Amino acid sequence: MSRRPTHLALSAAGWLGFGAVTLWAAAFLAGVLVPRTADAPVRSTTGRAVAVDAALLLLFAAQHSLMARRTVKARLARRVPRPLERTTYVLATDLCLAVLLVLWEPVGGQVWHLDGPAAAALWTLCAAGWALAVASTFAVDHLELTGLRQAGWATRARRPREGLHEDGLYGLVRHPLMTGLLLAFWATPHMGAGHLLFALGASCYVAVGIAFEERDLRESFGTAYDVYAARVPALVPGLRRGR
Repeated sequence: MSRRPTHLALSAAGWLGFGAVTLWAAAFLAGVLVPRTADAPVRSTTGRAVAVDAALLLLFAAQHSLMARRTVKARLARRVPRPLERTTYVLATDLCLAVLLVLWEPVGGQVWHLDGPAAAALWTLCAAGWALAVASTFAVDHLELTGLRQAGWATRARRPREGLHEDGLYGLVRHPLMTGLLLAFWATPHMGAGHLLFALGASCYVAVGIAFEERDLRESFGTAYDVYAARVPALVPGLRRGR
């Protein structure tokens, strides 16, 4: 109990960082409010910019994926107090995303630029994507996902939920967080080459992350997950797999 204030402080820092980098990423892709954006003026050669940006995307993907694997979690559990295991993951994710946003090298070139009603529609889809991504964290357990519950912020213990999450957002798509992020990455009226590189790299990470997550879920739930997957599409509501 003597270390509880430390647990509370570190988990709060992780949660605040989660909120800050989420807003930062949204502004970074929209090209507003922050000094360095995905499509800011070019500062280096195209080859160097692409190499730096690809390395930053790989760094984030490696941290985000490897730390979520069971073997890495087991090793981390031997070195980090149990209440801070999730907080450690959240803090590492905050740091890696912040590094990506700070060191990103813009790539010159414009892919598309829309104005008028089409631009308004795309901005609306983008905002909906970010809203869906954040809402999906509450559809499961926001406090647990961000490490606050484990560190002691919840005043009452939550009864563990058994089985799959098949209701709410998870009754529409199996991966609502990823659906929201893909919308946020791609729904823009102003797509530059740098934004396109980010969206492509992040989408590849989403595809790989879904593959790993689905494998883990099938190991945990067996045929129950197969039945769920046959009924509920992965990313696009209403899009069923062929029989």
